[in-house]
Amino acid sequence: MSRSSALFLPIALLLIAMVSIQSGASLAKGLFPLVGAEGTTALRLSLGALILCLVMRPWRTRANVSAWPSLLGYGLSLGAMNLMFYMSLKTIPLGIAVALEFTGPLALALFASRRLLDFVWIALAVFGLWLLLPESGSTGHLDPLGMALALGAGVCWALYIVFGQKAGAEHGAQTVAFGTIVAALLVFPIGLWQNGSALFSLDLLPIALGVAVMSSALPYSLEMFALTRMPARTFSILMSMEPAIAALTGLLFLSERLTGNQWLAIGAIILASVGAAATSKGKPVPPVEH
Repeated sequence: MSRSSALFLPIALLLIAMVSIQSGASLAKGLFPLVGAEGTTALRLSLGALILCLVMRPWRTRANVSAWPSLLGYGLSLGAMNLMFYMSLKTIPLGIAVALEFTGPLALALFASRRLLDFVWIALAVFGLWLLLPESGSTGHLDPLGMALALGAGVCWALYIVFGQKAGAEHGAQTVAFGTIVAALLVFPIGLWQNGSALFSLDLLPIALGVAVMSSALPYSLEMFALTRMPARTFSILMSMEPAIAALTGLLFLSERLTGNQWLAIGAIILASVGAAATSKGKPVPPVEH
């Protein structure tokens, strides 16, 4: 089998995983009128934790007490990232939110670099952010709070990577199950406080379960399969296309039409991410639940 043929399946599965994640986010937005962004996040993380526990059975793993701080940091950053990301979707389009969130891992990848080429990627990302700033008299400006929440989710994504690498070294594949439990314990009380007993409505269960499967179980499994069967650089470059997939998903399922400047901004951030991934010597950005 040729190299290109061997890469076809993992690339196809990775694209399916990204479409699944963004379709799950679109489906989640349909729950906002019923339980809000906080309740939707609580349901997704709680059901996701339950699914991951049933599949991975983390209780069979002996927990390393010395690794608990990093595991706790991983779970808290995962929960905060999901909560802020979903809250940002209340006021800004899905594609914009994902592009802004991507600045977190991008900044982390470039933070310690001193190469001149990396400043090109930084300049591209800054240019993309500048294009998203509101213009005086513009009718298509973005909500500043929504943008701030998406950028905050990006900061949490960077922390998720830092803590996840440390926790993963101790707990391996079980890290995501432990982390999702911590994330659910963080967010569920917030969702319960905002919605009360409405959070336990059986009418919400099919949609919430669909969100959990599409945003957690299915894409995480596909991404892990792809990551072990393709070069790390190829994986990172393909992952950088997710903002474009999110924008197209938002257009198809949520009728979120973007302006020319907003598409250009997404393109600039994608190009910065692709450039950083293609020229980086580090590890790929790990799969993330949002």
